[in-house]
Amino acid sequence: MSLEKFFCPDSVAIIGAAREEKKVGHTILDNIINFGYKGKIFPVNRNADEIHGIKCYKSILEVPEPVDLAVIVIPNKYVPASLEECGKKNVKGAIIISAGFKEIGPEGAMLENEVIKIGKKYGIRILGPNCVGLINSSCKLNATFALGTPTNGDIAFMSQSGALITSILDWASTQEIPMSKYVSVGNKADIAEKDLFEFWLKDPSCKVISAYIEGINDGLEFIEMTSRVTKKKPVVVVKSGNTMAGARAVSSHTGTLAGSTKAYDSALKQSGIIRARTVRNMFDYATAFSYQPLPRGRNVAIITNAGGPGIMATDACIENHLNLATLEEKTVAKLKEFLPVCSNFHNPIDILGDALPERYKKTLEAIMEDKNVDAVIILLTPQAMTQIFESAQAVVEVIKNSRRKIPCVASFMGGKGVKSGVDYLFHHKVPCYDIPEGAVSTLNAMMCYNEWLNRKEEKVKIFDVDKNTVKDIFDLARKEKRLELGENESRKVLRAYKIKIPVACTVKDIQTAREFTKGTGYPVVLKIDSPDILHKTDVGGIKVGIRNDAELEEGFNEIMNNVKTKKPEAVIRGISIQEMIQGKHETIIGVSKDPQFGPMIMFGLGGIYVEIMKDVTFRIAPVTESNARDMIEEIKTIKLLKGARGAKPSDIDSIVETILKVSQLVTDFPEIMEMDINPLFVKAEGEGSIAGDVRIRIE
Repeated sequence: MSLEKFFCPDSVAIIGAAREEKKVGHTILDNIINFGYKGKIFPVNRNADEIHGIKCYKSILEVPEPVDLAVIVIPNKYVPASLEECGKKNVKGAIIISAGFKEIGPEGAMLENEVIKIGKKYGIRILGPNCVGLINSSCKLNATFALGTPTNGDIAFMSQSGALITSILDWASTQEIPMSKYVSVGNKADIAEKDLFEFWLKDPSCKVISAYIEGINDGLEFIEMTSRVTKKKPVVVVKSGNTMAGARAVSSHTGTLAGSTKAYDSALKQSGIIRARTVRNMFDYATAFSYQPLPRGRNVAIITNAGGPGIMATDACIENHLNLATLEEKTVAKLKEFLPVCSNFHNPIDILGDALPERYKKTLEAIMEDKNVDAVIILLTPQAMTQIFESAQAVVEVIKNSRRKIPCVASFMGGKGVKSGVDYLFHHKVPCYDIPEGAVSTLNAMMCYNEWLNRKEEKVKIFDVDKNTVKDIFDLARKEKRLELGENESRKVLRAYKIKIPVACTVKDIQTAREFTKGTGYPVVLKIDSPDILHKTDVGGIKVGIRNDAELEEGFNEIMNNVKTKKPEAVIRGISIQEMIQGKHETIIGVSKDPQFGPMIMFGLGGIYVEIMKDVTFRIAPVTESNARDMIEEIKTIKLLKGARGAKPSDIDSIVETILKVSQLVTDFPEIMEMDINPLFVKAEGEGSIAGDVRIRIE
């Protein structure tokens, strides 16, 4: 069933409508009546004949007319029977306000499962249980027990927290944020993010989608669905629960660095969703999307009547990767015609503290015509001579009459003194912020969304690989009840997916080791080969830079002695000897399996950069080529790979290819729980990458 009858029903029954004013059932009935709902209202109360002069019914089955939507607000134990009656009445939509379901434990979960079964039996879509309800301003329906009068606009808001709905309703009404819909999803027994986002995608009265999310059940389905929605409408999300407190114990670098917030950051980014860090940010962004056109690029012009705020805005632009627009010569010449000689005619444009509305007007007119400018920030601080309201009027007039339609945001800094100007700007759809950083952050969100819209559709690249070999290796490990693969097995997995590895072999004696070096030459690396040793360095199981036969024998014996001393119970298959890769950067590619989203790929520089600086990025598999390139570009130390201080650039294309092959591997074999290629040696441009060491753990 479409959700249309939830948002615009022709009739609503309130099961549990109450005469007592302080009861939830009374408040919901009041809200439906007082908000101006035009459809038919049917209160259901076994012990009342009428409420507010409206006839009550003992049961929904007694209602003489069809019912589109039932709002159920009765004790939890009576909900299944009431929903059964709704089914017999052919009601297709139910909002279950009542609490006491899976949120209270196993007994409540059983009750919720019963409700779900009844819903499926009769084809009833269910919102909740344990929710605040639903508001749709465009159809004048307020089926909640929230306090406050909703405004009318084009922003839809979904929340997994009912209490947050009530707070935001009051706050948004006070701030005149252009909201259209509020939905509290509660326990998400049926209707969840997917249903609402897809419905709002087709809803012409909804221009912007916003949401407060605590958790997602089917991560990959969520990414697939929201990727489609965001290509049509902006989606702004606040995600809570971002700490590592609930993370499972892991042993790999990737697992240690990954966590809930990394997975959600990656998923939202890959979905084209704008992630807001606070509720205030969310509505700052959503309001701007509602009010203003999208910027075509990242070039920003700043107009200010004070130097300090101009510098603050400039700093924020640089930190958010926004460019200060280089003004056209004719623009600078135009500014010099009317601005005082002490003004700054270049970006940021300081029109001085004594600026009156006319100076704001002429400056903004000149800037709006400059083709190098993609967006404008107008700053105002209240001086004794500043005409705040009139300056806001001048700004609005220019924007309204401008031939070029580019986003303009403002920051009128102050409180009561600037309120008249702030209110006028908002009333005329010019977002205004109390500090410059808010304006810059909002523009950055709009620019990121515009870049997402302009990103070409991209298919995941598929390589010709040897899946059968990998399957056989995993089957053998499970048969032997091993979760951690041995080094040789892990190397075979990489080879099957055509990821380059050093020439190597496992030897049991020094003589065989010497024979190996005759073919490869020195230097070489020695590593213990044992399924029982996860971190070789912890037991002295690695020697690098072996340059001759004497060092080879010494290193071989030392590793054996170290392992027998520190890990005497370990099964030792021998010592792996491999060529030592030189003239390279050490990077790391890892995998950690997230409970919601599945395999998550990590990339970063190796060594201290991952151990101490944690300079890494993540994406959810499967990743596309542009995803992989973005991962590489996002690390703070990218300049080292690109060739800092005259050094040769590294072979970034080979890193991209390796990330894509790892992504295909973990997509083909979701039983891989953890994987680290550490290090991945990256040579100079055109010379490729080589996986120096690899760990793989399966389930």
